[in-house]
Amino acid sequence: MHSPAAESPIDIVYLWVDGNDPVWRAKRHQAALCMDAAQTASMALYSNVEGRFRDNDELRYSLRALERFFPHHGHVYLVTDGQTPSWLRDSRRLTVVSHTELLPAERLPTFDSGNIESYIHRIPGLSERYFYLNDDVFFGAPVRLDHWFWPGGFYAAWSDDPEVPDGPMRPGDHSLENASRLSGRWLQQAPSTTAAGYRHTPRTFAHSPRPMLKSLLFRLEDEAPELFERVRSGVFRTWDNPTLVSDFVLRWALAHGVARMREYPHLYVATGDVDQSQQLAALVQASGELAFFCINDTTDDAHGQDPRLAQVRATLESLFPLASPFEAPSDTRRLSPVHVTHKAPHHTRAHPVRPAEKTTRSRTPPGM
Repeated sequence: MHSPAAESPIDIVYLWVDGNDPVWRAKRHQAALCMDAAQTASMALYSNVEGRFRDNDELRYSLRALERFFPHHGHVYLVTDGQTPSWLRDSRRLTVVSHTELLPAERLPTFDSGNIESYIHRIPGLSERYFYLNDDVFFGAPVRLDHWFWPGGFYAAWSDDPEVPDGPMRPGDHSLENASRLSGRWLQQAPSTTAAGYRHTPRTFAHSPRPMLKSLLFRLEDEAPELFERVRSGVFRTWDNPTLVSDFVLRWALAHGVARMREYPHLYVATGDVDQSQQLAALVQASGELAFFCINDTTDDAHGQDPRLAQVRATLESLFPLASPFEAPSDTRRLSPVHVTHKAPHHTRAHPVRPAEKTTRSRTPPGM
């Protein structure tokens, strides 16, 4: 017998930004100019680079993957900074949620996804169980809910990155490493987790769809208000206030038996790597065999017509050629007329290991 909660629809929450929008770019530029020296010095690696904010049509294809592999999902919420994709059609199944509807006015604008995602459980009408995705994350195979949720909890997955080195948070380390350290330090001192015998695992979590429980996030707001206040204070991501939803929430849930670890076949692609073509070829070859994959835009030096961006769009089009119901029928895709030929991959493992600097680079678009 399934509980009513287990049978209720599971909503989807995306964060999205159009970093090409000149009005939005001016706002971002002005926000950076208004930062004082201390704020500028505390900015995290890659916190204000083009690849973090660029729209390369990832959301369009992530929605196509969603409709293909999880057609019985609940409502879709698209959290943005007052922006709407030009190709998006009106739908009773999708709601665009502006930052102004979730975040206090005095905390706006913000370009830190860790800040924004700490509010998404407050979306009015959001289901108790939901998936949270960045727009560069894609379902890759039919979704079996028992692989993502279990009665009373959900599953999480480790990344394939190296273990996080011991030590304090450091300005030169990437945000996922510092998030692991911040979470570990807090949880090792909290009475509830120390009583449960918490032992910290110095690894980062995979770039995946995040199964979440709304009630858990409300509980953690009350239990760790200082952490939420810290992450909600930033305009741009800072090295000493890393993301909570993609690390702390998962570790707390593991410590309290609300989350369990699971292995999924998955793939991570860093588009700025020299072997981008091989990585995309491995993705195509593994099509249909991956529970999820991430295509992380690390081409911070790219211009709009960069062939690397065109190759990513062409690959996504080959994987998901059918338009979703969320696309306006009159829309013309922005695919560049480039013929893409993938070289044979060096390997076809489901979990390829990348060089540490690129593998652990997280785009997680923050300006939605």
